Amino acid sequence: MEEKITVRTLETEKKFSLKSFFLQWEWMLVLILVAINIMNISASDNYWNFGNLMEAMKMFLDKAIMVFPMMLVILLGEIDVSVAATMALSGVIMGVTYHAGMPFGISLLLGLLTGTMCGFINGYLLVKFKELSSVIVTIATSIVFRGVASIILKDGATGNFPSWFQFFGWGYVGPFPFILVFFAIEAAIFAYIVHKTKFGRKVYAMGNNPVTSLFSGIKVDKLRLIIFTLNGLFAAVASIFLVSKMGSARPSIALGYELDVIAMVVLGGVSSAGGSGRVLGTILSIFIVGMLRYGLGIINVPSQTIMVVVGALLVISVAIPNIKPVILDSKPFKILSKK
Repeated sequence: MEEKITVRTLETEKKFSLKSFFLQWEWMLVLILVAINIMNISASDNYWNFGNLMEAMKMFLDKAIMVFPMMLVILLGEIDVSVAATMALSGVIMGVTYHAGMPFGISLLLGLLTGTMCGFINGYLLVKFKELSSVIVTIATSIVFRGVASIILKDGATGNFPSWFQFFGWGYVGPFPFILVFFAIEAAIFAYIVHKTKFGRKVYAMGNNPVTSLFSGIKVDKLRLIIFTLNGLFAAVASIFLVSKMGSARPSIALGYELDVIAMVVLGGVSSAGGSGRVLGTILSIFIVGMLRYGLGIINVPSQTIMVVVGALLVISVAIPNIKPVILDSKPFKILSKK
């Protein structure tokens, strides 16, 4: 009797489909970005001026610095709403230590260390108390971090930084703002990490199924701790740019920033359940939210209304993936046939 042999063929890359290509979420984001730019051009004749566009970039790219590490957090299926409070505390520590007599370079490092420690605290609490939700933990730490900043400075502010510090917020490298150059480098690094390294694959795996990842040998607690710590570090980096732009640090800076950052990530196609999303979509969503805010500001829309618009955009971006016709396969391997 002839023995049956089962042959499995594995596909490591999906076959190209023109229909699937043009139905990707990123194309929808491109259309939204084009529509926003058309609206902005209609609102102001000076909008499409290169110099004005570069100035507009400075207004929102400090938030964008936090978007990529937040993307890693959400890819895990977690969330961190304490990033704005981390920015405030980092900026306050930087300013207070400088005016206490420390060299400004040391104060910068202390600000970065403060943000890193804030992120580490979030990650440690989530690792130590696994029954706690990341939303609850980071809401609590957000209150604590901003509260500590308020205890240090009360209702005051600290400024009078060295003149060269303004370069972070207002400086140019050739025709481009320094913050845009920094953002481009950061985006390239995170794109490589997320899509081309073992670390990135572990993040996707854990986001899809943390239990399976644990039994597959992935150190899920260590990964969670690293990503939350990284998120805190980049919140401190963003604080440097924001404080440089404002010229002062106070406990109330960056209010509401966490909402814009989360909106940029989720609008970019990163699933709030974890395990799905790409850096390209996140980059497009950064400019969608940023240019939308800038355009609404051009026509003097009140800030409260802008917050409503961004909030509605966040709700829509969460809802659309559940009704869009094509859901991309995120699995790296697929069985094509059995014989």
